[in-house]
Formats: sequence, C-alpha cells, structure tokens
Amino acid sequence: MDDLVLARVLHVLGIVLWIGGVAMVTFVLLPTLARMQSPTDAMAFFSRFRQRFAAQARFSTLIVGLSGFYMVYVLDAWQRFMQWQYWWMHMMVAIWLLFSVMLFVMEPRGRRRQGAAPVQQDVTPETFARIQRKHLFLLILSLITIAGAVAGSHGWLIAGS
Repeated sequence: MDDLVLARVLHVLGIVLWIGGVAMVTFVLLPTLARMQSPTDAMAFFSRFRQRFAAQARFSTLIVGLSGFYMVYVLDAWQRFMQWQYWWMHMMVAIWLLFSVMLFVMEPRGRRRQGAAPVQQDVTPETFARIQRKHLFLLILSLITIAGAVAGSHGWLIAGS
C-alpha cells in the first residue's frame, strides 16, 4: 500500500474515532447524565468516563495530527495555507490544536486538581447542560470542517484567485 494512501486511511479512521466519540458524548452520555437523580453521582461517573475516553481521544488526535502533517509534507501542500479557498485546512489545524490543548494540557491539569479535591457538591443538572453546549459547539465546528474538507479535497472549492 502506498504510504500516502496509508496516511489518508489512518487520518480518516482517527477522525471517525475522535469526532464520533465527541458526538456520542454530546448526544448520548451528557443528556443521560443530566437526567440522573444525583447530579453529584452523575459528575463522578462523567469524570471516570472522561478519563477513559480522553486516552482514546489522545491516541486518535495524535494519529490525525501526524498523518495530516505527513500528507501536507508529501503533497507539498503548504501553499494551501495561504489561499482562502482552502479554509477547511486552517480549520482542521485550529480544531486539532484546540482539542490537543484540551486533551494534553487542560484535561490532565483538571484531573490533578480534581484528585486533590472530591467531586463538587454543588453540581446541578445545569452543569451538564453547560458541558453539553460546549461539546455541541465543538462538534458543529468539527462537522462543518469535515464537510468542507471532504468537499474541498474532491474539487469543490470556492471560486477565487
């Protein structure tokens, strides 16, 4: 198998695992937790779940980042970052950076802080609604970017110079 084909396969599989997981958390897990009788128990469960999911998401984002960089390098596509018709490439990098900072910096820092203090007693159903809104915003940005990347990589570019 051609190494560029392998990079594309790994890139798409990584995105499916990563963003598919974000969709599952947004549309399945968080609404379920918001309806639990004890918001404190729900937050404790969410914290345990998030820790396990973060490991899978870190691996997926690492694969996506490495394969994406490799494809840009092999295709010598750096000039696309200077053309607005390839807006989705900028968005892919921005979303990847955002999630990478969250997964590799913010989440471990929050876990260390949480380890020092037990789950907060003032957790409310609104806590999960707020978390869900943040996830939904990130998911929508990701899906728009994926749609733009698929369309753009198959020739559907915005006209311009």
